[in-house]
Amino acid sequence: MSKRARPTVPLVCAALAAALTLTACGGGEKKKEDAAPAGPPTTMAPMPKVQPAQVKALVGRWVGVNKDYFEFQRDGAGVWMKDKQQLWKGQAIPDGTDKYRFSWEGGDPQAASYWGVKVTDNGAKLVFAGTNQSYTKSKAK
Repeated sequence: MSKRARPTVPLVCAALAAALTLTACGGGEKKKEDAAPAGPPTTMAPMPKVQPAQVKALVGRWVGVNKDYFEFQRDGAGVWMKDKQQLWKGQAIPDGTDKYRFSWEGGDPQAASYWGVKVTDNGAKLVFAGTNQSYTKSKAK
């Protein structure tokens, strides 16, 4: 009676697959130096002192076509609202002629050109740089 030899190909394939799996995932713990480098920490500049005359053009409510609105006080404090939900609350910071950037988390982002507004059409319109949408100044009640 002759003994039939077992095929070794499936065993070799299984061993090869296991080896590839172990080496593909790194085969161990990650080291601190293997971690991807983090970007520099984001820091905000301190809030500048805003004078009422600097934000006079912003004071009031500005309504968009989507029924969201910005509302600014005499001191530059403002909110952005949509359906009774507050989207932003902070300070408008003068950033050139009829241009204002918005504070973020109590600081001045300084370089976020998309996070602010510009007053246009002789004070009748406000354009939010983040969406390029226009807002119309509502009449005082």
